[in-house]
Amino acid sequence: MKDNGALFEYDSAVRAESGVTLLCGVDEAGRGPLAGPVCAAAVILPEGVIIPGVNDSKKVSEPKREELFGVITETALAWAVAFSDEKEIDEINILNAAMLAMKRAVEALSVRPELVLCDGNKLPRLDVPARYVIKGDATSASIAAASILAKVSRDRLMYEYDEKYPEYGFGKHKGYGTKQHYDAIERYGVLDIHRKTFLKGRV
Repeated sequence: MKDNGALFEYDSAVRAESGVTLLCGVDEAGRGPLAGPVCAAAVILPEGVIIPGVNDSKKVSEPKREELFGVITETALAWAVAFSDEKEIDEINILNAAMLAMKRAVEALSVRPELVLCDGNKLPRLDVPARYVIKGDATSASIAAASILAKVSRDRLMYEYDEKYPEYGFGKHKGYGTKQHYDAIERYGVLDIHRKTFLKGRV
């Protein structure tokens, strides 16, 4: 795991090299699950601020992610979370839906960024300068912060689904294709929140 400080140093280097101040990180959560939306977050952190513990959301425990969600949203100059739902995922495919969620998150920011860093190897269609960063959530503090906001926001939604459909176990598997989830689908049926294109030939 990269040292937390190295993530902020990366962003500082990008600001210095590009001459921008308002640097935005963007990431998504939930490409793989069988149910629910894909969620994206965009975050503009203040220059020179370091938030201890910010890292790739997959490397941070759930309680710590919840704690960091509050710190990030209080510290950020601007932040936004956006979704692309299961119907859009089925219509335009998960990659395009993830790009759409990222675009929506950036456009929902209260402050216009000067440069956007997107996790992955593909860029959403934005009207601001952008570049992608492969493994960005483990490289850039801004992207790492966005990964935490996206993951926490999506998990919170899955807990709401868990209350609405307790027999499916969404609070435990978060919509991913576990044996418990497939067994529940076979027993109780496919829900409106399921991604139908993800279930073809599987149930």
